[in-house]
Amino acid sequence: MSKLDNLDLRLLLELVRDPRAQVSELSDLLGVARNTAQARMRRLLRAGALRPGGRELDLEALGYDVVAFITIEVAHRELDGVIAGLRTLNQVLEVHEISGRGDVWCRVAATDTHQLQVALRSVLRIKGVIRTETVLALHEHIPYRTEPLLERLVQLPPDA
Repeated sequence: MSKLDNLDLRLLLELVRDPRAQVSELSDLLGVARNTAQARMRRLLRAGALRPGGRELDLEALGYDVVAFITIEVAHRELDGVIAGLRTLNQVLEVHEISGRGDVWCRVAATDTHQLQVALRSVLRIKGVIRTETVLALHEHIPYRTEPLLERLVQLPPDA
């Protein structure tokens, strides 16, 4: 996709903040005509920045080409502080407390490997982080989805 301008980015931000926002609400928030907001949404969808359905973002189309999964070992008394520290890092997309090897798993996005390295160093500076292990995502074959779960529930008899 060609470079996104400030209006495109503000529109995407409002959609992330309120996925149910109507085009008229978006146009009011952004201070543009309804037709402008509608045209921008269509263009973002065609370009792949918005995924089908129009409310989920494609990070790669937005310039975040590097996605990594970080497993973090934490000093257990510091878990809440580590999670609070991760919350402050813009590149952290999600955080899960896990069982098995490591204590916390998080997904991060970066524009390139240099920006990923900066993010990893920020994670390591959080008080209570003992060590990390990072795995790079090479290609997304199946994006995050919930439709199959809902389809299964629709097909289940009421007692199942």
